[in-house]
Amino acid sequence: MRGYFEIGVYQPKTQVNIGTLWRSAYQLGAAGIFTIGRRYKKQSSDTTCSYLHVPLRNYETFEDFKDHVPYDCQIVPIEMGGHPLSNVVHPERAIYLLGAEDYGLPQEILDHCKLVISLESIGQNSYNVAVAGSIVMYHRVFVR
Repeated sequence: MRGYFEIGVYQPKTQVNIGTLWRSAYQLGAAGIFTIGRRYKKQSSDTTCSYLHVPLRNYETFEDFKDHVPYDCQIVPIEMGGHPLSNVVHPERAIYLLGAEDYGLPQEILDHCKLVISLESIGQNSYNVAVAGSIVMYHRVFVR
């Protein structure tokens, strides 16, 4: 697929999830990862030293993040109630945005976005944030 993608978490709650997401981002070819509202550096769960290959950016606020989105790149939230992932055609240039582990993404952020992706499930609808991000990246790279 042409283009690029990045992935990040809005106000992440735990460091380990950032490390796991970082490792998946490296394995699946992300151009970068980011956090909005909390700062993290190298993580214990990042056993592949992904920080050597995939940059981590930290933004203080959603507005700060929006000011740094590349030209013609679509912000794509991953949140319950969106379009089922199995039916999604990924944008050529995308920045995937996950919500905090305990309360997701605020409606005012979702209102800024054309496409919101949700993950189907058989059991509970809520996935671990790093797992959800990994599934979406895998779908983008290998399933499309």
